[in-house]
Amino acid sequence: MKALLRDLYGSGLTGAAVSFILLVGVLAILAPVIASDRPVVMTLNGDLLFPAIREDGRTRMLSRDELMAAMTETDWAIWPFHDQSPDTNDLAKRLTGPSGEHPFGTDQNGRDVLARIIHGGRVSLAVGFVSMGIALAIGVLIGAIAGWFGGRVDMVISRFIEIVICFPTFFLILTVMAFWPPSIWNIMIVIGLTGWTGIARLVRGEVMKLRNEEFILSARVTGTGDMSILFRHVLPHALAPVIVAAAFDVAGAMLTESSLSFLGFGVQAPTSSWGQILGQSKPYARTAWWLVVFPGVVLFLSITAYNILGDRLRERSDPRSNPKRAGRR
Repeated sequence: MKALLRDLYGSGLTGAAVSFILLVGVLAILAPVIASDRPVVMTLNGDLLFPAIREDGRTRMLSRDELMAAMTETDWAIWPFHDQSPDTNDLAKRLTGPSGEHPFGTDQNGRDVLARIIHGGRVSLAVGFVSMGIALAIGVLIGAIAGWFGGRVDMVISRFIEIVICFPTFFLILTVMAFWPPSIWNIMIVIGLTGWTGIARLVRGEVMKLRNEEFILSARVTGTGDMSILFRHVLPHALAPVIVAAAFDVAGAMLTESSLSFLGFGVQAPTSSWGQILGQSKPYARTAWWLVVFPGVVLFLSITAYNILGDRLRERSDPRSNPKRAGRR
């Protein structure tokens, strides 16, 4: 792990990409305590409360101003780094540009754009990683079975993979989403169920290459069962290209979710995602540039960072893909 991190940060561009990925991940995980109009921790009438994490019944219906008014002189509160809520409407401040109070401006309902981007990152990253996990589980299993057993099993599975690849993935997702109610879980499942084919082909090729290696033949001689050999000995050695593909798949899933949300088939209000923020900004693109620029730049940088990470991992796993690294060896 240390060698991998040292290699990733050895390149300035890759190091910047990894740092950005980690930053977005931390902001997404800690979104409720980074961007919220509720205190991270406070005392109210002498009782210690954590409203940003678990709202107490006494504070759930109070606005920020009412909450501050209810505090006595002995009460105290620690507010988030950005003390704005992603869901609070303030029509008096609708479509205001970047300012000290709202660094990324406000949208058509007066909601803080920076808070919506931070909380929207949770949705975009969740879709990317969960859908990638579903695709990995399906692709690794099907590819391993096809590569290990070969023959008719491989032929049937390969033809099925080719049939699935023939369908335009995005339009297939749109078709399925037209029959399912818009939901983040539906998006994750659909993207995962349609994105496994490339992983399956990678795993199939690696398993076919490894199944006749000496250490596999030795395991067979000792009487180890096929499934045990496949999952204990073959797959661990076949996952290197899969890890590379996973980085690209996360970026692809994030882009697909953003496209669906932009078209109105994805995440629905009041939940925010980067694609949804961009979709809601369409009528105001000319008059409120910040609604397009800030979420668009964050989405672009995130997808680019994962692609850069994937390229670096591919170079590390296959030096022949990089002439400079291959020359040094």
